[in-house]
Amino acid sequence: MKFSIKIVTSILLVFTSLFSCTDKFEELNTDPNRPNDVTPGILLGQMQYRIVNNSIQAARNFTHELMQVDAPRASPGGQGLHRYVVQPGQAVWTGFYDRLTDVEDIYKISDRLKENNYKAIALVYKSWAYSILTDLYGDVPYSQAIKASEGNFTPAFDKQKDIYIQILKDLETANTLFDDTKALTYGGDQVYNANVLTGGRNLGIQRWRKFANSLRLRLLLRISKRDGEVNVNQQITSILANPTANPVFTANADDAIFRYPGTFPYFNPYFQARTLEWRDGTYFTKFFLNHMNAINDPRRAIWVSPVIVNGQSVYQGIDSGYPTSLEYIVGRNSSYPDVLKTSPLLGVMMTYSEVEFINAELALKGFNTGRTAKAHYDAGIMASMVQWGATMPAGFLNTAGVVYNATGTAAQQLEQIILQKYYAYFFVDYQSWFEKRRTGYPVLPRGTGIPAENVFPSRVPYPTYLQSLNASNLQAAVASIGGDNSNVKLWWEK
Repeated sequence: MKFSIKIVTSILLVFTSLFSCTDKFEELNTDPNRPNDVTPGILLGQMQYRIVNNSIQAARNFTHELMQVDAPRASPGGQGLHRYVVQPGQAVWTGFYDRLTDVEDIYKISDRLKENNYKAIALVYKSWAYSILTDLYGDVPYSQAIKASEGNFTPAFDKQKDIYIQILKDLETANTLFDDTKALTYGGDQVYNANVLTGGRNLGIQRWRKFANSLRLRLLLRISKRDGEVNVNQQITSILANPTANPVFTANADDAIFRYPGTFPYFNPYFQARTLEWRDGTYFTKFFLNHMNAINDPRRAIWVSPVIVNGQSVYQGIDSGYPTSLEYIVGRNSSYPDVLKTSPLLGVMMTYSEVEFINAELALKGFNTGRTAKAHYDAGIMASMVQWGATMPAGFLNTAGVVYNATGTAAQQLEQIILQKYYAYFFVDYQSWFEKRRTGYPVLPRGTGIPAENVFPSRVPYPTYLQSLNASNLQAAVASIGGDNSNVKLWWEK
């Protein structure tokens, strides 16, 4: 009997102990290393990594082929971007809209927490991403996009002009929101490390602000033909006239690059690319390499792997737009070196080099940039060399094929500027294609295998799945821009 009483007593004590613990159950089962709430810092770093992965893969898989940086080793069937055949949705539509949900969340959470620096960063990313989307497709969902939580699964498409106007306003807003006396409360920034103060100032936030204004210059120049519909020249003049209020990139340290740390999970997306995917199936073109060979461009050794021809190590390219019957032999032409697969430098959004080339063109057009077009042109080349870790030989800027032709026609000078800008756009999303559409430069040779009816594309057709998911708004957008094919010129290009 005593034994039974002891057992019952023990059981009661156990249950009493268990129930007495329930008051502190949540406290005991809370992981101190896991945040209770989603903060903008948690979302920011992952979003930065994923969205730049989308953009640089677009550069390699789309722009480089279309703009004759490279071409496939074999291309039967008459297809391929190098023959000006663009497939519907062959761009970052899905990837960018997925990431834009994170951008919207960062903005909303930051607004609730009164974290203006995060809000401003979100506006920069939103403007950067939508500028690419609208320059790819034309009219796209914008003002009603990312509203699924509110029950809107079929957003209307905004006109490109309206998108540009709002983007430019958002970048102005971001410029005023940035506060360089504060660190990012929740951290997370992997582009400029705006998570800390240095000497009482946030150098990262200062660079984010420069990115916002540099992006404004890019987009204002993009729509320069539409001055009058939008006060383009007035906005450009305002930015240039007050660099204190509207700072832009002034050094390579300002480059907007997601520098891959090479630690889990933030690897260069090409880290595990197979040899066939990375270099044996694609070669650099003659157009891209011949100019670099002629001027002995020091970036060539960083971007391109040499091949042995007649016992000599050379950089050798292939034709673009070649006939379907042609197939290049594996390993006989130059391709991407394996070292780029792990390079921390590929995550490029915008660079100081590009800003100098923008200023070179603006100076050529009569804007007061404070320096000559030649000075900006030279600085743009130098900045690109520094960006990629290339050593520029003494006198390089005065060599034939490089030296700026200050006495040439405006068209000749612009062609020089855009050609160097083209090289500086290595692995930068779609920008060299957008600039080709805007200026006509660089002049690309037409391959003999390009059918006569194929014209250089001006846009990407909309993804086909929109026909079932958002048919009526898609049809309205197609009617608005004048058709859903790749030769339809968009608002700023007309």
